[in-house]
Amino acid sequence: MSGSECLSAAGGGVRLGRENGLRPPLAGAAAAFGSCAGFRLPPPEGDGRVFEECGPKLQFYHSLTQYWEICERNLWVLVVGRFPKEHRIGIPEFKYVANMHGDETVGRELLLHLIEHLVTNDGKDVEITNLINSTRIHLMPSMNPDGFEAVVKPDCFYSNGRENSNYYDLNRNFPDAFELNNVSRQPETAAVMEWLKTETFVLSANLHGGALVASYPFDNGVPATGTLYSRSITPDDDVFQYLAHTYASRNPTMKKGDQCKTKMNFPNGITNGYSWYPLKGGMQDYNYIWAQCFEITLELSCCKYPHEEKLPFFWNKNKASLIEYIKQVHLGVKGQVFDQNGNPLPNVIVEVQNRKHICPYRTNKFGEYYLLLLPGSYIINVTVPGHDPYLTNVVIPEKSQNFSALKKDILLPFRVQLDSIPVSNPSCSKIPLYSDLPSQSEATKPSLFLFLVTVFHIFVK
Repeated sequence: MSGSECLSAAGGGVRLGRENGLRPPLAGAAAAFGSCAGFRLPPPEGDGRVFEECGPKLQFYHSLTQYWEICERNLWVLVVGRFPKEHRIGIPEFKYVANMHGDETVGRELLLHLIEHLVTNDGKDVEITNLINSTRIHLMPSMNPDGFEAVVKPDCFYSNGRENSNYYDLNRNFPDAFELNNVSRQPETAAVMEWLKTETFVLSANLHGGALVASYPFDNGVPATGTLYSRSITPDDDVFQYLAHTYASRNPTMKKGDQCKTKMNFPNGITNGYSWYPLKGGMQDYNYIWAQCFEITLELSCCKYPHEEKLPFFWNKNKASLIEYIKQVHLGVKGQVFDQNGNPLPNVIVEVQNRKHICPYRTNKFGEYYLLLLPGSYIINVTVPGHDPYLTNVVIPEKSQNFSALKKDILLPFRVQLDSIPVSNPSCSKIPLYSDLPSQSEATKPSLFLFLVTVFHIFVK
């Protein structure tokens, strides 16, 4: 059974939400995301049968949660990969999340197109086949199905479906590392936060509308992250600028930076989030700080809810960018950490010197680490409770390996008592972690060297 037939069979038919809802040729892909938010859900007991028949090594879908608002709706995720039902060592996890503002619809439609493109080109297109072989790809077309359904009169600038059914903006609803965000945590937000605990996500993007730009962290900030210079940068600013440019440079309208006539100009189609406008409780900052996942925000259309006939235009402008961005999950270095007896070590800190995270990045339950890095020489610092830090050098080559980060397992020269390591990841407290930092650090000062290095890697790729 072909990929498109498989998606159609999974749904047993599609109910279009309304005139401006899901449209052909998305019907087949939409069937895999059935819910009362615009399309019908196949019986749960049929899921396994359908996907066994269609090839379980390619795709499966699951719900993050069930919650009652306007009606019972799930947040559906479709996973594409050779081993979609579980994580495999060495295979990085990637995700796209769209429609967290219910009136911003282009990203939702693009992910349905992307699903169809991936499953119908597996085994036919070499690039797509390699991507599926080497990556586990999670796709959530709608994080806010209630908001999407609530849009009665679509508008380019604002509709009442932006918020969820409790009238909360989901992109202001996450814990914030810079100031207290004392808001009622919404079920959609809570579901995503729990989801991030269950997977080793490495790279992500959330898809929005209303502007045309790739925005990278931080969205909020303090003087220690550079706000005195009208920006707020992470320890991985070079990587984030590269990631944003990777997407924008392949979108012929986004890269111009000035296509939304009522908006500000974005050189090369990218911006630091704080430089654009500060926001508290955003999802991309939460991913980076508390989930060890590099996430950027993609604003994909000047009009939030464009007319139906514009959809092919948006797919054609974004297809290459969507695919190329997924490939960046293979930047840098990955591997496992072992003690001298060959035991993989979970929950030990693995960081690069001079770019430590305020919530330290740790190995997963398999002892794996993934570090997104541009080509260059780095010192990796491994910290195990009760032992001195272990340092090891790594050189990321200029020419990246084909669909794989540099693999470097780390064998520590000592035995580790496994009971001295926490069984579960000792996640950092969900408090403003940056509030007690010094007002300014060298890392946040304008750096000509960092700028030149980043530009070099952007344009020589």
